[in-house]
Amino acid sequence: MENNKRMVIRNSLFSVGVGLAAGLASTVFLFSLDYVTKTREDNPVIIWFLPFAGLLIGWLYLRFGGTSHRGSALIIEEIVNPRERIPARMTPLVLVSTLLTHLFGGSAGREGTAVQMGAALSDQIANRWKVDPKERKALLLAGAGAGFGSAIGAPWAGVFFGMEMIQIGKFRLTAFWQCLIASGTSSLVTHFLGAPHTLYPAPHFFAYSLPGFFSVAVSSVLFGILAAGFARTTHQVEYLFKRTISFSPLRSFIGGWFLVGLYAWEGSYRYTGLGISVIQESMYQPGAFRDVFFKFIFTVLTLASGFKGGEFIPLVFMGTTLGSALSQWLPISSNLLGAVGFAAVFGAASNTPLASTLMAIELFGPAIAPYALLGCFLSYFCSGHSGIYHSQLVREHKWDRLKSWFTLLRLKF
Repeated sequence: MENNKRMVIRNSLFSVGVGLAAGLASTVFLFSLDYVTKTREDNPVIIWFLPFAGLLIGWLYLRFGGTSHRGSALIIEEIVNPRERIPARMTPLVLVSTLLTHLFGGSAGREGTAVQMGAALSDQIANRWKVDPKERKALLLAGAGAGFGSAIGAPWAGVFFGMEMIQIGKFRLTAFWQCLIASGTSSLVTHFLGAPHTLYPAPHFFAYSLPGFFSVAVSSVLFGILAAGFARTTHQVEYLFKRTISFSPLRSFIGGWFLVGLYAWEGSYRYTGLGISVIQESMYQPGAFRDVFFKFIFTVLTLASGFKGGEFIPLVFMGTTLGSALSQWLPISSNLLGAVGFAAVFGAASNTPLASTLMAIELFGPAIAPYALLGCFLSYFCSGHSGIYHSQLVREHKWDRLKSWFTLLRLKF
């Protein structure tokens, strides 16, 4: 009994340390990202230097990166099958590279960076205190989730994100206590320090209705197809870049020229950086399908050619604008369907439907829960087994899991 108490206290203290580290890293990152985004918006001419930023990012990872270039894939592999420590240099490398990507107009996200920083910092704590493999796995899960939750401002989503991201099919409640403490602590740190989290308008609806659930169900099939298409296209274009250009800095240099050329051709520069204003706009009025198309193309080119930042915000952008655009043909408001698309496309692409449902509830209010639950899980089942994370394990095929649920229901009734 005494040993159990000591273990609980030890794990709690480690989890607080992970949360503090992840929260501080996210705070620095969010303030810095806010600054570079405003700098680019005030000086749009710097977008033309994006290829040279790509060259620098590629060189930094080639010269100093080591295994850090594998990003989230390395984190998942170390949780599932530990082999080596996550290098401490992952944190400054992904931070600087993401800021360079956004400063010069790459179409990328931010939460992927926070996940990598949180996990890398948690592994330094594990290494410093010589924890055993089981404790290390728990701290890596907690660090990844704490980074995710603190960057978005959704601590409950962060609690489950780390546990859900490592495998497809069977969800296992692993290291819940550590994830809860770390995610809660990191979110408290970001709020206490005033980190600039994005605020999204809450959906306006007065009652649940069959037409509303029908609209969400139909749209969720498309959300899942979009998520699968994005993941597969990104992986294929990345493979093409690597196969045709062996020198990694040159890949992002050439990718940067493709991007600035397409930005100039499109003309609006609406799809550079995060695109938060477009997401917010789509929740107030019906969106346009062209927004989905262009963000898809620009984000695939950005990430596949070697720029950094992650996929979360671009997927949220595409989900929100697609849902908002579909609302013009369905009996549902644009801001409600946009909010469901916000969570559902990311949930399907990352294979984290539970964390994404909780994120929607935290960001848009508890009233969205039934719609978000339907949207996130249906799009997840419709997306197949493609995902943005290379190293996710398929523990059980999605449709087999769904069949087992229906079998269980039949036995009960």
